[in-house]
Amino acid sequence: MWKGELLGIFLAPTKGGPLSPAAEARAVVGRGLQGDRYFDKQGTFSAKPGVGREVTLLEVEALEAARRDYGLELAPEETRRNLLTRGVPLNHLFGRTFRVGEAILRGVKLCEPCDHLEGLTRPGVKKALVHRGGLRTEVVRDGLIRVGDVIEEAR
Repeated sequence: MWKGELLGIFLAPTKGGPLSPAAEARAVVGRGLQGDRYFDKQGTFSAKPGVGREVTLLEVEALEAARRDYGLELAPEETRRNLLTRGVPLNHLFGRTFRVGEAILRGVKLCEPCDHLEGLTRPGVKKALVHRGGLRTEVVRDGLIRVGDVIEEAR
């Protein structure tokens, strides 16, 4: 059994706009995080069919590995992911439900880095985050999420 921590929340109100840190956010079933571009279907990929655009997560360990293995310094908000975690095995949460604060999320797709992300950041991001680009999720139960919250498997 594992138990992780939420280190950061990042939201962008507009498509392609910068993500800003937030102390808390409300997760809403079928919408995502209030205040984020995908909540109002304004994200870059909102018009395309697919799942996993409600809330995205990334492990801080992936940022540490990018720095260590590729010399690539990335701020959490540059990754375009909503939640930054520590001690959470995100790749293993595909198809599983887990709790973040009051909310329950389900992992629906691994979040491999893409050309769009590299275009918004810098060369090398795609290579540095391959197989550790995070997890795309859907909200299963509404709830408030706060920096510092425990992340654990839902029971």
